[in-house]
Amino acid sequence: MNKLAGKTAVITGAGGVLCSAFAFELAKHGVKIAVLDLNMEAAEKVADQINNEGGVAKAFSCNVLEKESVIKCEEEVSTHFGSYQILINGAGGNNPKANTTNEYYDEADVENPDVTSFFDLSIEGFSFVFSLNFMGTFIPTQVFAKKLITQEGASIINISSMSSPYPMTKVPAYSAAKAAIDNFTKWMSVHFANTGLRVNSIAPGFFLTNQNRDLLINADGSLTTRSEKIISHTPMRRFGEVEDLFGTLLWLCDDSMSGFITGVTIPVDGGFLAYSGV
Repeated sequence: MNKLAGKTAVITGAGGVLCSAFAFELAKHGVKIAVLDLNMEAAEKVADQINNEGGVAKAFSCNVLEKESVIKCEEEVSTHFGSYQILINGAGGNNPKANTTNEYYDEADVENPDVTSFFDLSIEGFSFVFSLNFMGTFIPTQVFAKKLITQEGASIINISSMSSPYPMTKVPAYSAAKAAIDNFTKWMSVHFANTGLRVNSIAPGFFLTNQNRDLLINADGSLTTRSEKIISHTPMRRFGEVEDLFGTLLWLCDDSMSGFITGVTIPVDGGFLAYSGV
């Protein structure tokens, strides 16, 4: 029996590749979808596709870094759907201004104008990436959890990363933010445990998307040096596909299946987290 049918899910960053796929999959199981994104055109495209395929969805403009925007969006979602039981904090990402050029420190990099060393990292860039991922999870949680705690079987799902337990080279802000999300997931799960609200995270391994394809795949279809490292440390010897995340997503959303699961980060990584490299 489908226990998800009739529920409503609020998904931030739902105009993007990963969370739009989450929206489409949940809609197939009868979940009504509030499609939230800063890019309203992208959000409407997702909502239109869901509606055209027989589901129920509506697009909402939302800037997850501005609390007033999130509050206004929550009011619009409540007016349209009445209630909601699921929040997926999917907004996030990285920015080149928060990255180092090289993996390891080299004294010569400090004087090289073409290289961004650790000491050259932009405070603004670092703050933006950290805020987008962590505050972009904290603010929607603070706003939407007020009603979630009144709903039976409510669930929050955050998006973590393999860069949380094993910080990836070159992306310190992104890695730090994802580690903060794991910690925040645990904190929230305890804080609201007596209300029945469950809070968990999904930590995708390495997935090949349109955004990172040029970084991971050469023009001739071969793996880049970074990709070779990734695959060599992934026991299943492949990149993940978005469909690999659906089982964990549905399981965490369905309180009849995961009702005693809270405060955990589930890796969906092809064994990356388990492998020591030896």
